[in-house]
Amino acid sequence: MKSKMMVMLAVAALMSVTAAFGDDGVDASFNPYRQGFPAFPGLAPGLQISKANVDQFVDALDPGMVNVVRNGWYEIKVGPTTQFAVNEKYVAATRKYAASVKLGPNVGDLEGYVAGRPFPQEPDLKDPRAGEKLAWNYKHGASGEDNASVNPFYWRYRDMRTGKVERTVKFSFHFLRFKHRLTEPAPEVPGNASNMLMAIYARVYDPQDIKGIQLLIQRYEDDHKLDDSYMFLPMTRRVRRLAPAQTTDAFLGSDAMIEDFKGYNAAISDMKWTYKGMRNVLLPMYNHNEMKFETDLPAESDGYKFVGLTGMAGCFPDVTWQLRKTYVLEAVPVRTDHPISKRIFYLDAQTMMIVRGLAYDRRGELWKNGTLGMSHPDAHLPANKGTGTPVDDVFSAVDMQAMHCTTGQFKTQGDATTNKPSMFQVQYMRNES
Repeated sequence: MKSKMMVMLAVAALMSVTAAFGDDGVDASFNPYRQGFPAFPGLAPGLQISKANVDQFVDALDPGMVNVVRNGWYEIKVGPTTQFAVNEKYVAATRKYAASVKLGPNVGDLEGYVAGRPFPQEPDLKDPRAGEKLAWNYKHGASGEDNASVNPFYWRYRDMRTGKVERTVKFSFHFLRFKHRLTEPAPEVPGNASNMLMAIYARVYDPQDIKGIQLLIQRYEDDHKLDDSYMFLPMTRRVRRLAPAQTTDAFLGSDAMIEDFKGYNAAISDMKWTYKGMRNVLLPMYNHNEMKFETDLPAESDGYKFVGLTGMAGCFPDVTWQLRKTYVLEAVPVRTDHPISKRIFYLDAQTMMIVRGLAYDRRGELWKNGTLGMSHPDAHLPANKGTGTPVDDVFSAVDMQAMHCTTGQFKTQGDATTNKPSMFQVQYMRNES
């Protein structure tokens, strides 16, 4: 009788958890604007926020952007808030599997995850692990395309004092998710004997002095297992393995670290996570085809045009920003030798993408000011239309202390044909040399 009662209680508990973020909870997670879009006094599409009026809108901006605008480095153009509806397969997987997902005993432990958003319930400030749950939502988020190619990808290094573009680097970047896939091959890439979660491959095409450099990052399902990271250097014609600490070095002399890629590119267990609350803030999310385009990059053969840059030394995206429900997340490194003391991430609540990120130096002072501009997929390349995956479109990494920035302009598309699993192996780097 006692055993039967325990089973009944377990079933009731599971039903209560499911109800807590069942259809209504999942709908609210993926459509936070069911009751209407957020508003802020005096804020409307077409408004330009400059140093003359920024004090009126401090509560609609993150502190990094307040700093930038007050300095007169950039003016924010306000656009209308729009829906960024997430891939229907991803939403369906969330409905099917979320009730079985839970955190394990240690940071970086995730149990019962199959696919979709791990934790669709609204984060609670009283929950000491709410920040960790949001970090998992990002890691397994709608931003984690099963396949994506960024080619070409132009990085430009800029001196903010002189306005000079010091260097232009042309890359291609490729991303492949090996597990928890929703597109074929699903749910996993065959032959994944090492249990990889995902991998990144990048290659430099210009300028000549670094042409042929390749980067490979292999990330495992086990969050506690260190990434395997490799770099091919054409001058030595050898592949060398990168030490874990090198992911926080300046990448090829830029203002970005490998750890900065796509907002945050490291393990959940590398940080202590704290949820700092929800805010309605302006984020650079927009329709690519409606923005002002770059005039000094080579035209693509298919007619694709890159989003432009503006502001001081051209260090900021020339796009519109919209008021969106946003989760504020603090990440404090576990490593005592890490070059930063903390990161503050601004996650778009609908997509769980990191759109803004601030990094503070070891003295606790603001150091890096990061922006990742996102286009709606239906207003981008035809190949992205209908995918339900927001498109990485432009980035800006500003070193506030050195008065220097690195900008990136992308041509991103989901690409299952180019991203063969063999591309994400060390041997591929040697073959491509």
